[in-house]
Amino acid sequence: MTTGDSDLDLSVLHVDDDAALGELVQLYLEREESVDCGVTTVTSATAALDQLRGDDDFDCIVSDYRMPGTGGIDLLGEVRETHPEIPFLLFSGEETGDVAAEIVRAGVTDYLRKGVGTDQYTLLLRRVEHATGTDGRFAPEAGTATDAVGVVGPDERFDRVDPGYAAVYDYEPAEIQGKHWTALHPKEAVEHIRTHVLPVVQGGGEWTGRSTGLRADGSTFTESKLVTALDDGRLLIAASEIPSAESN
Repeated sequence: MTTGDSDLDLSVLHVDDDAALGELVQLYLEREESVDCGVTTVTSATAALDQLRGDDDFDCIVSDYRMPGTGGIDLLGEVRETHPEIPFLLFSGEETGDVAAEIVRAGVTDYLRKGVGTDQYTLLLRRVEHATGTDGRFAPEAGTATDAVGVVGPDERFDRVDPGYAAVYDYEPAEIQGKHWTALHPKEAVEHIRTHVLPVVQGGGEWTGRSTGLRADGSTFTESKLVTALDDGRLLIAASEIPSAESN
């Protein structure tokens, strides 16, 4: 087990009940030549919290989602009580779309699905490097409802939406699933999204800002929106209506 070291470029706390996987993560991240990375591996949320109470100064936490006892989301809640700004990544085997709404609501910094082969560890390190260059939050700008989430597939149609997201546009969830995302925006907003938002997101970034939404009855409204790419190529969108007085 490697403990935190102030001389390292990155000090990572990795939490996974699979000890063998923990050893692989530590091996591959620490041998990467492009960055001096030290990894502390533990197999439970309890052990992770003990590490955080100690003297180690971690730059980032990487956790599994589903673990015996306290899972990754509950662990994040406890971590935030004492370390509100530390980046927290989920590295898990769960289907991304199945947990997308939950990770946004919880304020997870980033999510990477476990794969096969060694490339996943290189990608994990790159995600850690990116996360530690931010303020540790994978959440919409102030005012965006994190319980209003939709997922758009590669065909630009909604794979799924939660009730909050559908309600923003005055639809039922079943009415939006399968609908093209452009149906929820007037023409000028569609052009803006294609020109200014999608290139940022598809290039690996995250976009937050204001746009114009189109309700089921044809009326428009100002919305606060976050758009980011999931690791499987789909887009995660969080949105909320901005009251008219605030949008002026």
